[in-house]
Amino acid sequence: MANSTAAAADPLPHHPNFHPSFSPPSSPSQSSSSTPSSAAELITVLNPATADPLATISATPATTIAALVAHANEQFRQGAWARADASERFRVLARAGVLIRERMAELVDLEVKQTGRPVREMTAQLGRVGEWFDYFASLARTHQDDSTPFKGPVLNVLKCQPLGVCALITPWNHPVLIASKKLAAALAAGNVVILKPSELAPLSVLKLGEILREAGLPDGTLSIVNGYGRETGKFLCEAKGLAKIDLTGGLATYEAVAPTAARNLTGLTAELGGKAPVCIFQSVGAEKGVRAALFASFIAAGQTCVTGSRLLVHERIYDEFKEVLVRRVAALRVGHPRDEHTQVGALINDAAVQRCSSFIRKAEEEGDVILCGGKPTSVDGRGYFFEPTVVETQRKSFLSCHEVFGPVIALIRCKDEDDIVRTANDSAFALGASVWTDDFAQAHRVADKIDAGVVWVNGHHLNDPSSPWGGWKESGMGKENGVEAFESYTKVKSVVFNYGIEPSWFDEVGAGTRYG
Repeated sequence: MANSTAAAADPLPHHPNFHPSFSPPSSPSQSSSSTPSSAAELITVLNPATADPLATISATPATTIAALVAHANEQFRQGAWARADASERFRVLARAGVLIRERMAELVDLEVKQTGRPVREMTAQLGRVGEWFDYFASLARTHQDDSTPFKGPVLNVLKCQPLGVCALITPWNHPVLIASKKLAAALAAGNVVILKPSELAPLSVLKLGEILREAGLPDGTLSIVNGYGRETGKFLCEAKGLAKIDLTGGLATYEAVAPTAARNLTGLTAELGGKAPVCIFQSVGAEKGVRAALFASFIAAGQTCVTGSRLLVHERIYDEFKEVLVRRVAALRVGHPRDEHTQVGALINDAAVQRCSSFIRKAEEEGDVILCGGKPTSVDGRGYFFEPTVVETQRKSFLSCHEVFGPVIALIRCKDEDDIVRTANDSAFALGASVWTDDFAQAHRVADKIDAGVVWVNGHHLNDPSSPWGGWKESGMGKENGVEAFESYTKVKSVVFNYGIEPSWFDEVGAGTRYG
C-alpha cells in the first residue's frame, strides 16, 4: 500500500458517478454524486498487482438512488430514447462501437490497472467489445413485429416495446465486456438504464458511459452509480419503479435481490456462478488436452464464471495428461499485468488470495494431492497473486463441488464416457462446459447429455454477441446475448385488429355467433 504521506502529497484522481441531466438531492450530511464532501464517503480503487491506490469514487446514498430512479422513469416517459425510431438507436449504438475501438488503448489501460489481468488478455477481450454494440444496433434496426395465425378475419400483431427503467449490476472480473453485453441489449430495446459496476473495478465502466454519451445517447438515458453492493446495490434493487434487474454475481447476491424483485414484480435476469467441467477424451491425446485445459482454466487467473475448474480426463490418457499438465502449469509465467510475457496476472484482492488458500487447506484435510502450486505469491514482493495450482481429487470433494474463483483447478480421473458425463453433471452449477474429442459422434452425444446452458465442443471461453449465454440450476436464469437477450428487455403487446366479425352477440342472430 502506498504510504499516507505520499498519498496526501499527491491526491488520487476522483472519478465521479455518471448521470448527466440529473442533479442529486443535497443535504449537509451528504455529498453530491460528483464532489465528495468527506473522506468517509470515498471508496479507494486499488491496483491488485501492486496493492497501490488508483483512484477514488463516491458511494451513492439511498436518497440519491431513489431520486435517480424517479428521474429515470420520467426520462422513460418523456425522454427521446424510448420513442426514438429504430434507425436512431442504430445510429447511436453503431457509433458507440466505433468510438470504443478508437478508445481501445485507454480502456485496456484502465482494465489492466483495476483488475490485474494481463495486458495480452485485456487487449484481446476488449478488441471485440465493439461487436456487441454493432450487433444490437443492427438488431434494433431489423427486429420485426410478429403476427399470429389468429382464426377468422382478424389480424393479430405482436409488438415488442421497451420495459422501462432497468438496473444493471455488473462484476469486477470483466468490467467493460459484461457491462457492454447488458447495456447494448437494454439500450437497443429502448430502455432507460441505471448501471452499478463493482466498486473494485468501476473506472473503465465510467469511461464507457462517457463514450456512449459522445456517441449521441440522450442525457438521462444512462446513469452509472458507485458504491458497495451491500449498500448502493441494495438501495438500487429495492427502489420502486424498476422494470427489470439484470445482475452478474454470486448466489448470495441473487438471494439478496430476488425477494425484493418478487415483491415489486420486477423482472430478473441472473448470471451466477459456475463450476465448468472440461471433458477430455482419449481421442484428443494428452498434449492437446493439456493445451485445452490451460486455456480453459487459467485465463483471468481462474476468475471467471466459466473457468474450466474441473478437468475430467479419460483414464486411458490420464497418467500422461497429468504429467504434461503439471509440467506446463508449473511453467506458467506469473507476473506484472503490464508485461506482455505475463500469462497469469493478479487476483482482485487479498480476500481472493485467502479464499484460494482456504480451498488448499480443505483439500489437504480431505486427502487430495496438491500436484503443483498451492501458495500465495507476489511480484517484486507486492500485489495479490496465487500460484497456478492443480489438485488431484475426487468427484464429491469440496473442491469439486464449490467455486473457487481463482487458479485452483480440480483434476479427476474418469473411467469412461458415462463416468465423464455423470461427473460433469454432478454439480449444483450448470453454466458452461467443454467437450474435447476427435470422435464426431461422441461430440454430439456428449454435448446433448451435458447439463449446462453453454457447451463448447473443442473450445472454451468462446463468446459472441449473437450466441445466447446463461446457465441453469444455481448458475442463474435468463440469457445474455442474442435475440433472447434483446427480447428479454421488451414487453409484448398483442394488438388484435378485427376486420370482419360483427359485434352481434346480443342481437337476434341465431346460432353461430362468435364469442371468442
